[in-house]
Amino acid sequence: LRLVRRSISSSRLLRMPIKVGDELPSIELDEGSNESRVNILELFKGKTGILFAVPGAFTPGCSKTHLPGYIQDFQKFKDKGVDLVACVSVNDPFVMSAWGEAHKTEGKVRMLADTNAEFSKAVDLTVDARVLGGIRSKRYSMVVKDGRVTALNIEPDGYGLTCTLAEKILDQL
Repeated sequence: LRLVRRSISSSRLLRMPIKVGDELPSIELDEGSNESRVNILELFKGKTGILFAVPGAFTPGCSKTHLPGYIQDFQKFKDKGVDLVACVSVNDPFVMSAWGEAHKTEGKVRMLADTNAEFSKAVDLTVDARVLGGIRSKRYSMVVKDGRVTALNIEPDGYGLTCTLAEKILDQL
């Protein structure tokens, strides 16, 4: 009889979604191409910003409502002291770049690809979206000041368009 020992990792069991007061994890995301890497924590250091995530680029709710609201309200964000607005999605950088071009985000919303869902997993905001190809980011929005989350909105079902829209986060600035 041979005994096999397995170690059980408690960190997986204790994992909790990012919350107000937490610092963003230091994770590299792709912007524009797979050769342009951006450290999400460094991007928000010394700045007031908005970070929002969508389950998928070019999907109906994301393309017709979520992203356009942040583009449309960009000046309102700037007027309230926001230095940076960024969108994250578990897509490849070429898709995120094309989606940004299609919606004319340049100079307004930075389009960041979480290609392997590393950031989404690190903040524990993933959803199993088989219809979109597997693990994706939940839909959320947050205000980030100097790399720390000061306001956070997560759609209860991970997909909806209730608490994460641009006009909702304006009130949290």
